[in-house]
Amino acid sequence: MKIKLTDEEKELELSFERNEWKSVSNKKGYLNKFKLAAKNTLAKDKRMNIRIAGKDIQLLKTKALEIGIPYQTLVSSILHQYVTGKLKEQ
Repeated sequence: MKIKLTDEEKELELSFERNEWKSVSNKKGYLNKFKLAAKNTLAKDKRMNIRIAGKDIQLLKTKALEIGIPYQTLVSSILHQYVTGKLKEQ
């Protein structure tokens, strides 16, 4: 059974095959930066349930995997950065 890829997935696959992906030079420092951001958002005392498109969830999971943290932690970190003014709209 062959899985049908989306256009975005096809482009990612081609990008990988063209060796366009590069390792970060300071992976440990890079991961520590995001782990610290995640740790700073772990003081959670409230629950929030939202509906979100499946495609967006998959993109979040992919980004989180690249960074090396759980996707829920990434979402929490992004929201925290946004509401504290550290993440701006383009």
